[in-house]
Amino acid sequence: MTDEKKGPLGLNRTRIFLLAMGALVLVITVSMMMGGLGSYNALKEAANAAKEPTAEQLSGD
Repeated sequence: MTDEKKGPLGLNRTRIFLLAMGALVLVITVSMMMGGLGSYNALKEAANAAKEPTAEQLSGD
């Protein structure tokens, strides 16, 4: 049986966990920079409102 030495940068449970947490923080940071969920909901509501004609468009003036 041979023991394989992984070197100083080998992956273990702790390093994998830290990498996953770092990726999660990165995703949250990018999401917050892009406006977060509040802006997404406002955009969705505006898109739905744009499908219905406004009062000015209905009056035809």
